[in-house]
Amino acid sequence: MLDLDLLPEEYAVCRLPAGSPIPASLAAGPDEKSVISLSWAPDELSIICPADRVPDGAVADTAWRCLRVASQVELALFGVLASLIGPLADARVNIVTFSTYSTDYLLVPAVRLSEAVGTLLAAGHRIAS
Repeated sequence: MLDLDLLPEEYAVCRLPAGSPIPASLAAGPDEKSVISLSWAPDELSIICPADRVPDGAVADTAWRCLRVASQVELALFGVLASLIGPLADARVNIVTFSTYSTDYLLVPAVRLSEAVGTLLAAGHRIAS
């Protein structure tokens, strides 16, 4: 199965209006232990970032915890996210996912972290914090 890292801080899922520039609070990028994801779409700028870096004026849903697939995920691989999402869906744990060129990330509500971790461990995954 997969080795996952539990990132140490809480995360927020945010939205800014379409056409918004990169917020100044995020322009420096993440530090060595966190991740930031920006996605521009025709109707919004979507942001996933540490909760203490939510941009001014953003609509934000906070108190998410982030799990990272610890190894590099080759683009030709399939089923990586499905192996995480399936068990969590069966346990009715809501999620937000995103991917980078190198790996995949999964956010779960902080209030359901213990349940999510237990579910993933029962599915055979390993989690380091």
